[in-house]
Amino acid sequence: MKKDLFEYINKISKDLINMSDFIFDNPEIGLKEFKSSETIINFLEKYGFTVEKGIGGFETAFKAIYENGENGPSIGLLCEYDALENLGHACGHHMQGPSIVGAAIALKEVLKDKPYKIVVYGTPAEETIGGKLQMVKEGCFKDIDLALMMHGSPTTTTDVKSLALSNFTVKFHGTRAHAALAPEQGRSALDGIILLFQGIEFLREHIKDDTRIHYTITNGGGPANVVPKFAEAKFSLRSYDRVYLDSVIERFKKVVQGAALMTETTCEIEETKSLNNKIPVIKLNDILMENAKLVNAPRISPPREKTGSTDFGNLMYNLPGSCIRIAFVPEGTSSHSDEFLAAGKSEDAHKAVIYSAEILAGTAYDIIDNPNLLKEIQEEFQINKEKSMN
Repeated sequence: MKKDLFEYINKISKDLINMSDFIFDNPEIGLKEFKSSETIINFLEKYGFTVEKGIGGFETAFKAIYENGENGPSIGLLCEYDALENLGHACGHHMQGPSIVGAAIALKEVLKDKPYKIVVYGTPAEETIGGKLQMVKEGCFKDIDLALMMHGSPTTTTDVKSLALSNFTVKFHGTRAHAALAPEQGRSALDGIILLFQGIEFLREHIKDDTRIHYTITNGGGPANVVPKFAEAKFSLRSYDRVYLDSVIERFKKVVQGAALMTETTCEIEETKSLNNKIPVIKLNDILMENAKLVNAPRISPPREKTGSTDFGNLMYNLPGSCIRIAFVPEGTSSHSDEFLAAGKSEDAHKAVIYSAEILAGTAYDIIDNPNLLKEIQEEFQINKEKSMN
């Protein structure tokens, strides 16, 4: 059966590659991915998928469904298609939709004798606001048993972790005064920011090694001869453990409040983004990698040791999921780089689209064909989530 699935994907491979190149040549930033989402939707509708547009409160989000029989597993296939502002598809999101479409259509056209449901979710704005966050809040993804994705990469691998992240905007309000003639009347909002930065440096000495705190000033308050009454900074806090990160955030807020107290200013703390760490399911990762080996995907490697943050983590915090990362750039190449962008329409990128579609179709087939696999995956997910909460 897998041979038939792979043959079908290769039969439509030219269409998938053309789709990938079209999205690459028409980069659209988050929530503006009109051409990209329409291209993917049109292809799914052509092959008989029922499509619902504008889900989760986003005009460029969608859900496409095909169901064969009743009471089978519901396989979620997720794709992103947003580009980076002023850089284009330097993260390889243009490959995701075609790979997902290839797997979904192959399953529909080839697999007729098993009950299952395929649900393709189009998820916009991963690079900016993390569109899956709102989609989760709006009730999306409740109709799938597990979630699968792909991503271009220097190696073919899966992840066993990701960094939980919380972003904050902090604003300090003080009292303006002439810095030379009446400095005693002023209360510097910028002093509050600078003391906050110093406090974070001391906080860093007493947190776990995998925890990161980044910051930058976004508004310094004005000219040098005026005590600034307003200043603003942005902060990112990360850890591989959401529960531990939450405890660090509480300490971070105390440092903010302490800086305001020392400078006799007031402060505002606004959380602007919150991403959870992935709950790994090694069983599901293993199935993906077995299929990667089956199709002879390039540069098969152990899981990455260093990972970033993703809104897919919030989904994988609620249900089993995994992302197969497919090699198409040289090892050591960073995403969001000119090198990543330059490889976007290369032969290796085109091959990555097809490899990914085959691996995802093969993985979905394994789960559809063996109901015990899904049960094992769900049980491991629950065990690992409980461990992460303690």
